[in-house]
Amino acid sequence: MTKDLDNTDALRRLVAAVALGDRAAFRRLYDATAAKLFGFALRILRKDELAEEALQDAFVSIWHGAAGYQPHLAAPLTWMTTIVRNKALDMLRRQDDAVELDAQQFDADMLLAMQDPAAGPPDRMQMTDEARALAHCMAALEGRQRQAIGMAYFHDLSHSEVAVRLSLPIGTVKTWIRRGLDKLKTCLSKREAA
Repeated sequence: MTKDLDNTDALRRLVAAVALGDRAAFRRLYDATAAKLFGFALRILRKDELAEEALQDAFVSIWHGAAGYQPHLAAPLTWMTTIVRNKALDMLRRQDDAVELDAQQFDADMLLAMQDPAAGPPDRMQMTDEARALAHCMAALEGRQRQAIGMAYFHDLSHSEVAVRLSLPIGTVKTWIRRGLDKLKTCLSKREAA
């Protein structure tokens, strides 16, 4: 990772450029994060070829979903790690010999994998605080609203796909997601101000 890509702001700028279809920015984003994200996928899947496939699927989703990235909800690496996590878990579910995951251990592994070894303690603490704040605010949402947002942003589904899976009209899903994101923004702003 080059020196100018070591910080969250640089990654945010790259994701914003990717949202505009900038292929060079996408390449730089890939170069800056692929090794870390591959390592994370490998921790889940335990096989190089599966981790590579999950990473490839994740970067396709990142390319297509960059316009929907909301920097006030998560740091770019957190957002990308969530996409990789979901792709890897989807692969595990599809395997006949899928193993049961220890959720608590998995979350600890996820946080560990997301931490940049070059980041100092204040950077690591901020990432952990951001993750806790997001979890707190997500828990405050109504169940169906939280489910719709989770499916859209953490499972990388389109609003139409969420509507089909929840057997609801797309307008309802869009409203729930929009209102839920507004609540998350308000909640996160209040926690930040405190």
